[in-house]
Amino acid sequence: MITLSEASLLVKEAMKIAAEWNVQLSIAVCDDHGELVAFSRMDGVGLQTGPLAIAKAYTAARMRKSTLLLGEWAIENGKDISHWVDPKITGLGGGLPIVRNNKVIGGMGVSGLSPQQDEEVVSLSTKVMSEHA
Repeated sequence: MITLSEASLLVKEAMKIAAEWNVQLSIAVCDDHGELVAFSRMDGVGLQTGPLAIAKAYTAARMRKSTLLLGEWAIENGKDISHWVDPKITGLGGGLPIVRNNKVIGGMGVSGLSPQQDEEVVSLSTKVMSEHA
């Protein structure tokens, strides 16, 4: 399972990327069950981005896949996200599972940009995990 130290490192890395891109984000990291471990909402970012980042991290951890791919799959197959009977699940892009040794240890979600850009921030941020392993 992801540690608080690791989750905090991921939030810090995402905030660093946001500063480099001159944008504001909400950032969430959950454990492998989808329970929130770390969260940050940067000054000036929209209030709705907080719950979205948390939902993205939760979904990525619980479903073990990219929220963007999950949403695309649902659309392509005519499925409604409500079929999972979990109101926290989202198909909005910007969430990725956090993987160590081929096992999902958590999920990270970002909100504040386009779904693709949100996912890019997560992808870039999670690279720091392998560098500090």
